[in-house]
Amino acid sequence: MQIKDLKNGMRNISVEAKVIEKSAPRQVLSRYKDEMYNVATAIISDGTGQMKLTLWNEQINQVELNDTVKIDKGYVTSFKGEIQLNIGKYGTLDVTKAK
Repeated sequence: MQIKDLKNGMRNISVEAKVIEKSAPRQVLSRYKDEMYNVATAIISDGTGQMKLTLWNEQINQVELNDTVKIDKGYVTSFKGEIQLNIGKYGTLDVTKAK
């Protein structure tokens, strides 16, 4: 699938794109448990468009600028009016390191 075709609410998404930006990690409190999690946002682009990719905990250190990421079984949500790609519990993240 291409980024330009992604819409809020879509599920079971497969996308391959390049990381063009990555935020510093920040801590958030779980809404379900009394636990803190690390979260960062990467901006990914596949040539047809770009969007935010949410990275949690160990995923943050797997992804660096200019890496190529392949997400399988991801889903799209809207946060503060902007759509973003999420990997989720059942999704997978494969990273090809930049040379």
